[in-house]
Amino acid sequence: MSAFEYLLLMAMMAATTFLTRGFFFLLAGSRMPAWLQHALGYVPAVALASIVAPDLLVSDGAVSLSWTNIKLIAGVAAIAFFLWTRHVLATLVFGMIVFTVLRQLA
Repeated sequence: MSAFEYLLLMAMMAATTFLTRGFFFLLAGSRMPAWLQHALGYVPAVALASIVAPDLLVSDGAVSLSWTNIKLIAGVAAIAFFLWTRHVLATLVFGMIVFTVLRQLA
């Protein structure tokens, strides 16, 4: 690539970053509809689920919903623990303990 192409690439990346991150600043004078504000409240949970779910469900390159998938078992145990206690830090510790114990037993 030439120097011009690198400069063009950087300018396009900067414009894309500005447009995607600055979009809401451009609309700062207007108010978002209530339904959109409500829907945006789910974004962090959905983003986290999209990161965690593939790690829990995929084992050895294929989807594994069996009892031999210790990550899935530890994840289900952590979800059940959270629903019981509603304590995030304790859930993380509990999930890691379950995962470690299952990994040592396997």
